[in-house]
Amino acid sequence: MLPNTTAGAMRQIFEAQHQASRQAFEVSQAIRRDRLQRLQRLIDEHEVDLAAAVQSDFGVRSAELTQVADMLLLRSMLAQTLKSLPRWMKPEKVATPVHLLPSRAYVMRQPLGVVGIVAPWNYPVQLALAPALTALAAGNRVILKPSELTPLTSALLCELVAKFFSPDEFCVVLGDAALAADFVRLPFDHLIFTGSTETGRKVALAAAANLTPTTLELGGKSPCILDATADMDAAALKIAHGKLLNAGQTCIAPDYVLLPRGQEETFTAAFARAVAQLFPVVLGNPDYASIINDRHHDRLKALLNDAQTKGARLVPVNPANALHSTAHTRQMVPVLVFNTNPEMKLMQEEIFGPVLPVLPYDTLGQAIADINERPRPLAIYWFGRNPLAQAQVLAGTVSGGVCVNDTLTHIAHDKLPFGGVGDSGWGAYHGITGFLRFSQQKPVMLASPWSRVDLFYPPYGPRFKTAMRLIKCLF
Repeated sequence: MLPNTTAGAMRQIFEAQHQASRQAFEVSQAIRRDRLQRLQRLIDEHEVDLAAAVQSDFGVRSAELTQVADMLLLRSMLAQTLKSLPRWMKPEKVATPVHLLPSRAYVMRQPLGVVGIVAPWNYPVQLALAPALTALAAGNRVILKPSELTPLTSALLCELVAKFFSPDEFCVVLGDAALAADFVRLPFDHLIFTGSTETGRKVALAAAANLTPTTLELGGKSPCILDATADMDAAALKIAHGKLLNAGQTCIAPDYVLLPRGQEETFTAAFARAVAQLFPVVLGNPDYASIINDRHHDRLKALLNDAQTKGARLVPVNPANALHSTAHTRQMVPVLVFNTNPEMKLMQEEIFGPVLPVLPYDTLGQAIADINERPRPLAIYWFGRNPLAQAQVLAGTVSGGVCVNDTLTHIAHDKLPFGGVGDSGWGAYHGITGFLRFSQQKPVMLASPWSRVDLFYPPYGPRFKTAMRLIKCLF
């Protein structure tokens, strides 16, 4: 295990990158492409090692899950970024308003400088390297602080990045929450944080002291809405997959279900069939991930106990009648929760585990109102075959993203921005959105000797009045 980085050493790394970024403002396409290709080689050559480290950190988490949720997304993003880089880097010509003609203008895209990344533990490779590759594509230098809750993965990332990159290009620092607090106080040119809303607020405050712009990818309670026209079995399978991927430890996982009143038992049966299809057995199943640690496991059990004490009905979904959970593996049987009320902690907090409240509604308007009464979610999932109802949900809610008749898949679309809104975060990355997020879009005005902006100079006499009269006629 590698030693933690000291605050002093981290500051030295930052200063080196900061100085390098100020000495080389222009970062050629060739340099950016080389950095991306090195990152690609890092993934290709060490995918097995990284998956094994993630498995060890979780206790149970299959290499296949890491292959899909981490590596596939990274490879897709890298391919799209490498293909699009020449177009993204090209200055953007903009039309010139009539009163400034025949001058010309364009927007120049330059690196910001040094980008800091605080990555979470739930997808410790993808959520560390995805923002890094986008920042590198934009010509920046990067310092990554991965999670201390996945120490083996974080240490391996540190070793591999040092193998493929010089410290003034891309560097990983290791440490606990205290180092993370020092990290976010550094005067980065941009800081991206992925984690809880509570911690995101602290990060934003710390960054504000340096006027550091931030991208916060947080969480929240992402709802599923089942329309009366929804195919119940198909919807339940999609919801079960989205909820149980990584045992619910996904920022965009379905957090609760809204469905027409009277359909509760139908949904329960469909969900049980879906779980049995995906995970015929929970305990000991290598495809079903563990809860990351005892603290998080205990928190989930406490949420269920609190809900039950306050009148909730719990329905464990346990295809092979395994034990509800074990201290050894921390694999937790999925649980549906009925008869919820706002006083229950699981209706106030992001659940981040295989627990799914089910809330009946009488009208679609009521379901939409329920969503809008809460902080804006990171994602909304709508299921149905009624285009008017679909349009009503899309127009009547605000969220970071939406999937229609599916869950999670919008994050895998390289050309869609990914980010939150309100309590679920701000800013977005992925694709061109991320490239522009990590770039300074510098406006450039090229004045023409034939320009007559002097008509608007003082003294404001008859010539000025005539010019203004003519300009007004052109608008």
